[in-house]
Amino acid sequence: MYKNEEIETNASPTIASKCLSVKFALQTFIYIAVSHCIAKQRKKFNRKLIFPHKLFLGEIMARVFNFSAGPSALPEEVLNEAAAEMLDCNGTGQSVMEMSHRSKAYEPIIAECEALVRELLAVPENYKVLFLQGGASTQFAMIPMNLKKNGKAAYINTGVWSKKAIAEAKKYLTVDVLATSEDKTFSYIPKVEPIVGDYDYLHYTMNNTIMGTKWAYIPEAKRPDGSEIPLVTDASSCILSEPLDISKFGVVYAGAQKNLAPAGVTLVIIREDLIPETMPVENTPTMLQYKTHADAGSMYNTPPCYTIYMMGKVLKWIKKNGGAEGMAKRNQEKADLFYDYLDNSDFYHATAEKGSRSLMNIPFLTKYDGEEATAINKKFVAEAAAVGLVNLAGHRLVGGMRASIYNAMSLEGVKALIAFMDKFAKEN
Repeated sequence: MYKNEEIETNASPTIASKCLSVKFALQTFIYIAVSHCIAKQRKKFNRKLIFPHKLFLGEIMARVFNFSAGPSALPEEVLNEAAAEMLDCNGTGQSVMEMSHRSKAYEPIIAECEALVRELLAVPENYKVLFLQGGASTQFAMIPMNLKKNGKAAYINTGVWSKKAIAEAKKYLTVDVLATSEDKTFSYIPKVEPIVGDYDYLHYTMNNTIMGTKWAYIPEAKRPDGSEIPLVTDASSCILSEPLDISKFGVVYAGAQKNLAPAGVTLVIIREDLIPETMPVENTPTMLQYKTHADAGSMYNTPPCYTIYMMGKVLKWIKKNGGAEGMAKRNQEKADLFYDYLDNSDFYHATAEKGSRSLMNIPFLTKYDGEEATAINKKFVAEAAAVGLVNLAGHRLVGGMRASIYNAMSLEGVKALIAFMDKFAKEN
């Protein structure tokens, strides 16, 4: 933020450390104070449906409203806390990024993060909570490698990430795709009747980030003898956006970079009886075995320490703001407001069908087609960015625009986007 003045080389380490601590504390105080002033100024401007362009104090500028599908926006409160602890976390005189994952300083950080996951999601005792690397995409392989028994699994195809999971699973077992919405470019969630079959598990993607769809129900699946077929779900884009009954699933996994933390860690919640003692797939790498990480408490190798630390702070923020129930109320209000605007507009329209719409990811198009649409979309994204509304370009498979309104996105941000959209529609 500011250049640090050099500390004389003959000063003792203790004095130097104290000087730096005082300086950093002062800088942090100034940063928070200025951020507060900027927030007040932003509210003032927003009432007039105008955004301040760039407000500077040194190198500090006003934050934008970030509608990215991931990595997504993080709560400002969390970012400020992390900034204040960057050089000295919990009185250790070091950053979390510098800590040994085996140290007494780090142990309570990962322990608290797991405890918060269990509390906020009401995770039953017979489930393991794992913090893994490799993103959610690594789970596309770990799931079939670990859960294979009879050698056949059921999948439901609702978009890009489902297709990738299916392709990966086919390397290890037979895959039956029992339902798909590909006939309408994945714009809806298919109605799946209770499944009966001799399957090792049933996999589905709970929220489809690109297509803007979400399951409104949990599918049912049983074997011919009446025993349950374990449900496996990719919950990356909706984890802790609303309550979720973990007990209905065998495995829930989620990349953190949507609602939980910066990119770098994947949350896996797995029922203990599904963790194999002996791997069903020969020569499975040690790092791809759930047992490896469950037995070691996610500490078999160096975990993504800083990302887990940030996840803990985000989880505290979620808890402070009403938990999963509080997030659901917050997110429903934002989504209802935005969808209502789209559905009543003669310039824009949502791409996902009613009844299948995501609360987190909202793709939308304008009334234009072809080359006109391409030009107007580029203009929209550029002009929106100029007034502090960023990362609104739609995925290439859908086109148009996409607003991802994860937990950290405020109602204020959604209102600001709608105000801009209304102005843009009148001018174009």
